[in-house]
Amino acid sequence: MEEVVEQAVGRVIEFMRSSMGEQFTIDDMARAAMYSKFHFSRVFQRVTGVSPGRFLSAMRLQEAKRLLVSTTFTVTDISHRVGYTSVGTFSSRFRASVGVSPTTYRQLGGFPPRTSALVAASSPVGPAAEGGGLGEVRGRVGAPCGDVPGPIFVGLFPDLIPQGAPARCTVLDRTGPYTITDVPPGTWHVLSTTAYPSFAGKPARATAEPPSVASAGPVTVPPGELVERIDLDLRPRGVLDPPVLLALVDIRTIVLAATAAG
Repeated sequence: MEEVVEQAVGRVIEFMRSSMGEQFTIDDMARAAMYSKFHFSRVFQRVTGVSPGRFLSAMRLQEAKRLLVSTTFTVTDISHRVGYTSVGTFSSRFRASVGVSPTTYRQLGGFPPRTSALVAASSPVGPAAEGGGLGEVRGRVGAPCGDVPGPIFVGLFPDLIPQGAPARCTVLDRTGPYTITDVPPGTWHVLSTTAYPSFAGKPARATAEPPSVASAGPVTVPPGELVERIDLDLRPRGVLDPPVLLALVDIRTIVLAATAAG
């Protein structure tokens, strides 16, 4: 039964991808899944961890990132191709999720500036950062195939779509133990991603294959306490996983900096 449900959600995600430049509703998505609107929304959230609307929004921004570095389309053209009727709305949402404007992202070739990564890594964000002592999250990042070379990003986000600056994060040289300190009290999702599989001593382009991912949570971090061990198992990102936007601490930033210093 679960396989049938996942196939239905997969059909909707493919419908989103093929119809990205068009305007469609939750009813259209439910029809693609062959469910009632209300049953569909519950099923989609259970399978992917986020609502259909949030998933679609992330897919549109992910596709915009790809088009910005792989085509010469204008920002206005790209905004329309990914389903925005207003380039102003597109630009503001892109900046909020990715950390820089579409034009700047293109100029940087898909690599956000390292200074932004450092700011994001050192500054708590959101209401959970206000008041209370800071806690700690630790565990181990593993993979079915054994040790995986880094860089491997591990960060704390408010929900399953890693966008905007993380509350706290760390970067590992390879799979193994991790510790995230000075964590603001609150409820977080622990999300991890690797460098792109095509990375072999050179920075991977934004158009490369998707990275491996892992997630756990939600995890509640009490003020000033160490939460129980949170282990993560990396696996290739699948169709049902929310898109990885990773905002200011894009793992490619770390790859680029490491290569430039080598």
